[in-house]
Amino acid sequence: MLADHVGRDSLLLGRLRAQEREDAAEKPADCPHGGDCILGRLPRKTKEGRFAERTIQGRDDAGVDERIEIWIERKEGGLWAVGRAVNAQYRPSDEPRRDDYVFEGYELQDALDAANETLEDDVSVSEGDGSEERQQPFRRSELLGPLERWFFGRR
Repeated sequence: MLADHVGRDSLLLGRLRAQEREDAAEKPADCPHGGDCILGRLPRKTKEGRFAERTIQGRDDAGVDERIEIWIERKEGGLWAVGRAVNAQYRPSDEPRRDDYVFEGYELQDALDAANETLEDDVSVSEGDGSEERQQPFRRSELLGPLERWFFGRR
């Protein structure tokens, strides 16, 4: 009985109207969760064209830890590319920059040679800084499986 009396009270019915809050957003957020979403959009991971990758943990000139990524990828038009990025985990996007590429060409063996030279240079610098981390060189056999899946559309 009390609930019926309180729910129909004319004084309380006036308070049921929508109230405008000062901190309410003018427009709903552009996200699939609705207007009350507090999550921001994250950049999409774009490493699908990479066929092989190596990561070297090292130190920069100031002695601060850094991570070097070296990869071989297949680009549109049958182009092989070798990339090298330092501390890419701090970038706002996973998309490689134009200056990250150290080689682009049509021959797989040339890409392997460029990738292994880049890897060897970075490993030798890391060893000079006291790192004992070893990296396997890039091999043709590790690229053929992903190449076959890419060629026949079975990603």
